Amino acid sequence: MINISSGFDAGNIEVISQAEADDIQLRIRKDRNSDFFQWFHYRVQGAADQPLRMRLTNAGEAAYVDGWPDYRAVASYDRQHWFRVPTRYVDGELVIEHRPEHNSVYYAYFAPYSFERHLDLIGWAQQSPLCQVHTLGQTLDGHDLDLLQIGTPADNKKAIWLIARQHPGETMAEWCAEGLLARLLDPTDALAGKLLEQAVFYLVPNMNPDGSVRGHLRTNAAGANLNREWLEPHAERSPEVLLVRERMRQTGVDLFLDLHGDEALPCNFIAGQEGSPEVRDAVLQQERQFQQDLRAVNPDFQLERGYPVGKFGPEMMTIAGFWVGQAFDCPAMTLEMPFKDYDLRPDPECGWSPERSAKLGESLLYPLSTWLDRGSL
Repeated sequence: MINISSGFDAGNIEVISQAEADDIQLRIRKDRNSDFFQWFHYRVQGAADQPLRMRLTNAGEAAYVDGWPDYRAVASYDRQHWFRVPTRYVDGELVIEHRPEHNSVYYAYFAPYSFERHLDLIGWAQQSPLCQVHTLGQTLDGHDLDLLQIGTPADNKKAIWLIARQHPGETMAEWCAEGLLARLLDPTDALAGKLLEQAVFYLVPNMNPDGSVRGHLRTNAAGANLNREWLEPHAERSPEVLLVRERMRQTGVDLFLDLHGDEALPCNFIAGQEGSPEVRDAVLQQERQFQQDLRAVNPDFQLERGYPVGKFGPEMMTIAGFWVGQAFDCPAMTLEMPFKDYDLRPDPECGWSPERSAKLGESLLYPLSTWLDRGSL
């Protein structure tokens, strides 16, 4: 007998029918107090060697319908290795077809990054003499909002800020942050050592732990899209943004990176501050140079595709990259990674993956180093 469940960290699915293996009908649950939905994560038990046909019947009403064409869901038996499975978008439904080898198998929109793994990451990082853990405060659900400080502040050092997972379903962002952090804390890595002589890093690996645990795509426990809260955050609606802004004002910000995932575009790209009426040309030039330097060291990054200038319209200054850039007169960029595979360098088995996200995070040390070497604004 087949049984489908999602009662675990980041689980999200509603079961309509699970009686027939070849016609399982499911719905994705909306974010609480919000119409956003697209993230799914569920477990199927009792289906070994049975050809499953799972229909996510409300996919046509999801937040980003453009994300479904050419997309493939991920699956895992051990919750460690995630691989892609045949997936089609047909008549408003996302159809996932797979014959599992074992009785217990998980399916998800992208490889999950559990809150337990997040806590393990914090616990591991704090054991390095290079790293200090700060709790900025608590979220609406009572989770700690963790900040990692890597390096020791000094008057001659720059303050580099990175945040990840404002949108909790964009788990590739925390995989990327993990890769960057692991390299920064590697005592044998000469480039990391050089960077920490020049800068202090402030990293929030998970900006939205409430939404992460709840299985949300885009919002926190109150239904707030944190990346539209930066102009006027509120303790009752978006404490996560309020707490980070307060600490930024204490440390200053010389460069800012916000790590995200994009549902529709099958590539990695950076959105800078182009289109902002407040940004200086010198800042924009540094952002362009940063992107060129990243492309030079990692072929998984490209410059040809991205968001059109002016995409965000009147919402512009409510977005982290634009608000931070204006508040601190500094380069402030949003790094976007795909839920789909990177189409110019495809991986038939895993697609864009946690491993490649982490490697991209490691690669960020190179453009950060060249930015520091070129000097400040």
